[in-house]
Amino acid sequence: MRVTVITGSPHWNGTSALLAEKFIAGAQEVGHDIFRFDAAFEDVKPCIACNHCASHSTCVYQDAMNILNENLFCADAVTFVTPLHYFGFSAQVKAVISRFHANNAKLKQNKQAILMATSSKSDDWTMGGLKAVYEAMIRFLCWKDVGKLFATGCPSREVIEQSGFPDMAFALGKELR
Repeated sequence: MRVTVITGSPHWNGTSALLAEKFIAGAQEVGHDIFRFDAAFEDVKPCIACNHCASHSTCVYQDAMNILNENLFCADAVTFVTPLHYFGFSAQVKAVISRFHANNAKLKQNKQAILMATSSKSDDWTMGGLKAVYEAMIRFLCWKDVGKLFATGCPSREVIEQSGFPDMAFALGKELR
């Protein structure tokens, strides 16, 4: 299975980076082919709603999305890994998702989707906005949710390392079918 993992943290060794690493290790252990796209370290311009893509079948921007798109089109599963930024995806992941617009027709196909997110807060409503956006997006794209992992109450790498969340991310990667 081909799995595209999109991360959104600007911290190489942050909490969501740990979840991504563990998920990838689990998925690779069972033989999945992984493409990792660290959005915070790539040149991804934000969508400006110019609709160039509607009349020219390509985005006006020629940036790192070209590489990601080729991997998205052939992926069987797409995993989003983000720190919670003001109750939603990080700006880096949001920029990637907004650019899906240029390829809606190509992306609307049978794919599996996974969402993993970290947050320093642990209130039961903390992930509500992120979950709603994710569920609306995959519904629109006709993708199937096969797992969510919300690592709440994890303000630092040291805290999340002491939790069960890294093991859960590994198991989620390993269970992907």
